[in-house]
Amino acid sequence: MPVILRVAVFLPWCLGFPLPPAKDLEGWDFVKDYFHGFFLSKKELALLTLETQTQFLQQFHPNATDLLAPQMTALLRQPHCGGPDGANSSNSSRKSKWNKHMLTYRIINYPRDMKPSTVKRIILKVVSIWSNVTLLIFQQVQSENADIKISFWKGAHGDDWPFDGPGGVLGHAFLPNSGKSGVVHFDKCEHWSVSNTGFNLFLVAIHELGHSLGLQHSKNRRSIMYSAYRYRNPRTFRLSVDDIKKIQQQYSQCLLEEKKGI
Repeated sequence: MPVILRVAVFLPWCLGFPLPPAKDLEGWDFVKDYFHGFFLSKKELALLTLETQTQFLQQFHPNATDLLAPQMTALLRQPHCGGPDGANSSNSSRKSKWNKHMLTYRIINYPRDMKPSTVKRIILKVVSIWSNVTLLIFQQVQSENADIKISFWKGAHGDDWPFDGPGGVLGHAFLPNSGKSGVVHFDKCEHWSVSNTGFNLFLVAIHELGHSLGLQHSKNRRSIMYSAYRYRNPRTFRLSVDDIKKIQQQYSQCLLEEKKGI
C-alpha cells in the first residue's frame, strides 16, 4: 500500500496540536519534524520527495503550495486536527458509519480540573447536538461494551498515538469500522474548560464525536468539522449547514439499510 494512502487509512482522527515556537524548529527541520512527529516514520519520510510531501500535506491543507513559506509554517503551528480533510472518496465516507441508530456511550474517566458532573453535562449536550439533527439516539451506560468510549489519558496510553502534555496534542477519535470504533481520547494534561480559557471541552468533543460517527473534515471554516480549533460561544453554538447536511446524508442511508435488514 502506498505510503500516503496507508497513512490516510490508518491515521486516527483529530490530533489537534499547537506546535512549538519557530525559534525551536527552523525551516525544513521544522517541516521534517512535523511529518515525523505526527504522520510518517523517518524511513517513510525519506521515500518522499519535496513535491510528494507537498501533495501529501494538501490532503490536510488544500491551499498548501510551498512547505517552507512563512505562511505555511504558521498554518502548521495552529491548533488543528491531524486527520485527512475529506480527501478520501465519498464511498469511503459512507462506509464509515454505525449501522444502527441507537448508540450507547461511556465516560471512562475525567480530566483533572473539571468535576465529573460537569463533564457528564457537557457530553450530554454534545450528543444532543448530533441527535437533534438526526434520528440517532444516545444513551449513557457503564458497560464496557458501550459503542462510544470517552476517556482522558496522559502520554502513551496503548494506541500508538501518545499525548505530549500541556499545549500539545488535544485528542483523537477513531472512525466507525476502523478496528477501534467509537474510541475517543482526550489529553488529560490539557486545561479543559467551559469557557474560552484553555480548550473548550464542549467544542472539541463535538468535533471528536463527529469523527466517531464517521464524519470527515470539512473545508468550510464555519463547520465544527473544520480541521483547525476555533473558539465560539457554546451558549449560541449551532451546527453549520454543511455539518447538518453531511450527518443527515450519513445516517439517513444507515436507517434505510436497517429497515431493509441489510
